[in-house]
Amino acid sequence: MTSAIEDSPAPPRLLDLVRDRLRLKHYSIRTETAYVAWIKRFILFHGKRHPTELGKAEVEAFLTALAVQRNVAASTQGQALSALLFLYGEVLSLELPWLADVTRAKKPRRLPTVLTVAEVGALLDAIEDPHFALIVRLLYGSGMRVMECMRLRVKDLDFARREIVVREGKGNKDRVTMLPAGLVAPLREHLRQRRRLHEQDLAMERGGVYLPHALAVKYPNAATEWVWQYVFPAASLSIDPRSGAERRHHLDEQRVQRTVKRAAAKAGIQKPVSPHTLRHSFATHLLEAGQDIRTVQELLGHADVSTTMIYTHVLNRGGLAVVSPLDRMGLG
Repeated sequence: MTSAIEDSPAPPRLLDLVRDRLRLKHYSIRTETAYVAWIKRFILFHGKRHPTELGKAEVEAFLTALAVQRNVAASTQGQALSALLFLYGEVLSLELPWLADVTRAKKPRRLPTVLTVAEVGALLDAIEDPHFALIVRLLYGSGMRVMECMRLRVKDLDFARREIVVREGKGNKDRVTMLPAGLVAPLREHLRQRRRLHEQDLAMERGGVYLPHALAVKYPNAATEWVWQYVFPAASLSIDPRSGAERRHHLDEQRVQRTVKRAAAKAGIQKPVSPHTLRHSFATHLLEAGQDIRTVQELLGHADVSTTMIYTHVLNRGGLAVVSPLDRMGLG
């Protein structure tokens, strides 16, 4: 006869509880992957001891090891701490007032890398693939982050008003940015081709797209509608790691990153260049052209104008816009 103990299901594993809680709170798949990885590393770092057995000293030892032994950036250490805050506060429901007082690494203040207008032109000319050329031009012309661009849906492009609605940007905030006039025709042509691909997917019964859970429940047929499709889709279908559904996701942002890096090398640009460099250049060039800093702040989606002020330090006017005394003397 089977005992009651043998019949009872095994308790869920801690990392499964973490995943369930993250999904309940509608965290992104990227955040889920990162948080689970950090929590796992924290547990392994302390010899597989359960987090309820660990305290402030163990958390600080882990974070210190990341900074000293691994030499990680302050932002990386901050992500690890955020994962542990989520574990103790949201999953284990433990009141640990000391956790908020754990020493955080101070994030160094860095000036952004900015390209000149000529360097941006050279970079764009160096991209041969028209598909990626359109993406990179859109990044520079709108100031979007690369993932904001990858997650664009057809409905987010307003050609009549020449606007792009950026959904769930950094800080889970929506905002509106500009759609460059020079990209209206190329984007319309791109969407015509994109729609043909969507119709082919529908014919194979693979025309659905990922929707956040609340939307998927409220609008059960929206996943196959044209307006909800990604503007820049992946070349092939893939399996959703959460639902197991086979569908077409958006383009992998790493392909855009590699394209920009190769183009910068081809153009002979002697600066570290990434897609985010185009966002910095967008903001700086607007300010150089005399655009109001508050408007630039809104376009970038910065919560505080002090964040946007960083670009005033890299304007093309020399150090702090001051004329060197050597130049005043005409001895340069």
